[in-house]
Amino acid sequence: MAERQRTTADFPVGFYEELHPDFSINFQMNRFYSWTNDLEMLEELRAAAPGIHNYAELIEICLKLGQQAVAADKKLKAANYLRGAEFYMPEGHPLKHTSRQQFIVLARAHYQVGDDQHFDIPYGKGFLSAYRFSPEVPAKGSIVLFGGFDSYIEEIFLMALVLKDAGYDVVCFDGPGQGAALEDWQLPMTYEWEKPVATVLDFFNLQEVTLIGLSLGGCLALRAAAYETNRVKRVVADDICTDFYKVLLRQTGPLEDSISTMMAKENEAEINALFSRLMKENLMLEWGITQGMHVTGSQTPYGFLKQSMLYTTAGISPLLSQDVLLLAAQEDHYIPLVQFGEQTGSLTSVRSLTTRLFTRKEQAQNHCHVGNIGLSIHVMLHWLQQLEA
Repeated sequence: MAERQRTTADFPVGFYEELHPDFSINFQMNRFYSWTNDLEMLEELRAAAPGIHNYAELIEICLKLGQQAVAADKKLKAANYLRGAEFYMPEGHPLKHTSRQQFIVLARAHYQVGDDQHFDIPYGKGFLSAYRFSPEVPAKGSIVLFGGFDSYIEEIFLMALVLKDAGYDVVCFDGPGQGAALEDWQLPMTYEWEKPVATVLDFFNLQEVTLIGLSLGGCLALRAAAYETNRVKRVVADDICTDFYKVLLRQTGPLEDSISTMMAKENEAEINALFSRLMKENLMLEWGITQGMHVTGSQTPYGFLKQSMLYTTAGISPLLSQDVLLLAAQEDHYIPLVQFGEQTGSLTSVRSLTTRLFTRKEQAQNHCHVGNIGLSIHVMLHWLQQLEA
């Protein structure tokens, strides 16, 4: 029997704001549901939400629902529940490694990803984990796809397969600070994303590729394209992110200005003491800073914030000469909308520039268009088709 073709219609349409009163938890619930398009999962999350008051309870419920899905042989739902649990587990949690491994096995099994489609690419003192999905007919071109700050490439298999079934040869990978590169080989994230991209392009001998980066990957994709002008022909930033440090400061609310001042004065001890207190008062901040330190290999909150300052597109944007597509969300709770305008204005040497701002009426107003991911992929495919015409 022929393999079923994946399309953008495989993604659900709708962002559910009422699942949980905490917006960050609500967003993550929508996120993991969006990659399954499983209405049963949506109703299970809705029923479980009143019992979730902290991350420990969220982890416990996701693990329970995940194992129930495993027992029912519902692999994709189980994979996303286990990823949802692992997402909030701190480094050192006794179930973090096994939950991650189970998530990967289940995701690969659901999408029937064979060992011959997976590649461990030597990089530094470890390996980058990559997958290649090629159409049976001659490909329209090559796409290199990656996620953002705390993503696993197995999460976005569906997107890769939609692109493959649209006729493209798709390579997707976890770079330093992501997935297996971080968890198995302890490779911290680097702002010099041209290095892992060059390694992947070399490994597969790819030319004239389209780079697609999701979330912080939008910033990383532009950075890589600026230094790979010969091999990268087109680049998609989904979403844009011109300044990761400012994205992080935005999460501190009314303390943003005072933290910025302390950082400018390099008051390391004061910053660390402040975040030590804040992290005890705010679960989201505690998770975010701890995760940020883990991903970047930083030892302190100050060290993480200093690292985040390196993730900016201001210096490299004028170097891009390719066709560029910028995607942004009107109500993105992570990335300030002002960065959309900043990124648009700074690409002064590109061959062509296309921008798209997604809105609430489209159910795509949130970060990475959770609520209508299919629409964002449709926009990418339409853009590629126009360039090829």
